[in-house]
Amino acid sequence: MRIALDAMGGERAPSEVVRGGVAAAREQGIEVVLVGQKSVLEAELKNHRFHLPIVNAEEVVEFKDPPARAVRRKQDSSIVVGMNLLKAGDVSAFVSAGNSGAVVTAAVLTLGNIEGVERPALGFVFRPPWPTVLLLDVGANPDCKPSYLVQFAQMGSVYMERLFGVERPRIGLLSNGEEETKGNLLVRESHQLLKKAKLNFVGNVEGEDIVGGIADVVVTDGFTGNAVLKASEGLGEFVYKTLRQTVNSRPRFRVAAFFLEPALHAFARRLDYREYGGVPLLGVKGNVIMAHGRSDANAIKNAIFSAKQAAEQDLVKAMEKGIT
Repeated sequence: MRIALDAMGGERAPSEVVRGGVAAAREQGIEVVLVGQKSVLEAELKNHRFHLPIVNAEEVVEFKDPPARAVRRKQDSSIVVGMNLLKAGDVSAFVSAGNSGAVVTAAVLTLGNIEGVERPALGFVFRPPWPTVLLLDVGANPDCKPSYLVQFAQMGSVYMERLFGVERPRIGLLSNGEEETKGNLLVRESHQLLKKAKLNFVGNVEGEDIVGGIADVVVTDGFTGNAVLKASEGLGEFVYKTLRQTVNSRPRFRVAAFFLEPALHAFARRLDYREYGGVPLLGVKGNVIMAHGRSDANAIKNAIFSAKQAAEQDLVKAMEKGIT
């Protein structure tokens, strides 16, 4: 099991990314291959007194770079080189916290889509304390056709069956009402196609239903899904900070805070993107995991664990069989 890690991608690269790669290698014995500027990465590894193989890539795709142009012009970037390693079969998966548009573009151009897939999708898994549910797309496709959403549902169904053991996952379509007449044109047309698909479609779901246990997979366009995901992240941080401020505002609360601190930390972890690591790019011919741009070492480590799990479950072959 070899996982390629974009060591130059992310706001905290390369130090936090390398630290996360070392942690994953130490804890689970994964062979993590660092992709990036060799001289920089060798200096970082000296701080950890730990060896990881390095594949040199001198260029870096910045967050401000236009994705398609960056992929075409920066062929020696850590994103493109890492994707080529995956295509050649030298690694089982690729993890990056870099420019998400460039990662998606490089994956499509280098690996190609699974046969029958019009557009790949990014999925995010909400986990306990809520029922486990996959939301997709969360950013790869701001503009969608109804046929895209049907394929997202097919890929999401395979993902939940394969990685979470959910038998016949329930598929929900994100809308502003449960009735099939609700929603914009995309939602209404997608609803009719999903009813005819060979899926366990349970109908429209509203925003509060995403974590309500009504569906195992919720599909939407990438613009809406990304807004939902970012709002969830912001809400989690807001609730945690508000609770901390409330507890510290009065002396009598501070006594209770001593006993509540472990519970507050546990609550924060459940809403923290760092605990989940990264999101899978479903629909391309390779295991690609995209981590948050602000990822620290813990987030990178967990993203590598997610990549390992996807590779072990042979997710790509399962997707190929699940797309009709």
